[in-house]
Amino acid sequence: MTPMTLTWPWALLGLLVVPFVVAGFRRLVRRQDERRAELARQGLVLAPEPRDTWARVAPALLVAALVVLVVAMTRPVASIAEPRREGTVVLAFDVSTSMSATDIAPTRLDAAKAAARSFIDKQPPSVRLGVVAFGGTGLVTERPTTDKAAVLAAVNRLDASGETSLGGGILGALSAIAGKPITRVADSETGTEEESDIGYYGGTSIVLLTDGENTTGPEPRDVAELVSAAGVRIEPIGVGTPQGAVLEIDGFSIATALDREGLTALAETTGGTYREADDAASLAAIYDSIELNWTMRTVPHEVTSLVAALAGLLLAAGATIAVVRQGRVI
Repeated sequence: MTPMTLTWPWALLGLLVVPFVVAGFRRLVRRQDERRAELARQGLVLAPEPRDTWARVAPALLVAALVVLVVAMTRPVASIAEPRREGTVVLAFDVSTSMSATDIAPTRLDAAKAAARSFIDKQPPSVRLGVVAFGGTGLVTERPTTDKAAVLAAVNRLDASGETSLGGGILGALSAIAGKPITRVADSETGTEEESDIGYYGGTSIVLLTDGENTTGPEPRDVAELVSAAGVRIEPIGVGTPQGAVLEIDGFSIATALDREGLTALAETTGGTYREADDAASLAAIYDSIELNWTMRTVPHEVTSLVAALAGLLLAAGATIAVVRQGRVI
């Protein structure tokens, strides 16, 4: 907890009253002592005994209670460190034709969407969620936001068709995280490719929902290295079965199966974890296992009630000691 700030610092002017209260109390005690001594000389009461330590403690506690009460009137605010689950998670959905396979009922994509809806509902407000759909390229359909309704709407709009570019999907997710288009530009002098300056985004994750089949560039492992350099984890979720399924497309029979090895390599490159689902129930459980960052955030809290409670305790302690020692508070 950091030092307190005061909402109404002018209320500290109330401390000017404290010296007058102390002076008035000392005057009252002195007059009582003089009166008791006079009565003792007349033989009406026993000679007063010297005041012990406890006799001084009670007034000190009462004065301290007054000081703390004045501080409470300033409405103090303390910045307290609180743990929070936070971060940015981009759900990157493979929406290629292969995701319409039925080896996970009703289809791979529909099962992934159903589990995603459950995952979205469970996230705390501090987690920003985005949605990317990728077939031949990656398309940001919802930029990272805390608006769960907008994220759910983006997921519900997804439909399967076309080819698959895992690398394009990952670049699209990275673009959503960075808030700007991320591309790989050709270097005409060396004949190689260089990555654009993208920055560092630690504490963010790309949840890649796909069967792992890749039919067009860029190369997924190369893009994964770019993602890793940006501090982003790829959490691939294999949607499908190794046995796969056969799709009928325009009169052709096309076999599609889960590429476990390729997705595992993407996870290892970025420090993520590969997970696999062979039905909708296990896919929902996988979502629950995705770990988000716990960070400490300082949050301002008004602590007037706590300070006032401390003043009450000091007042009660001082009054109790005074009553026990002399039968009265003052």
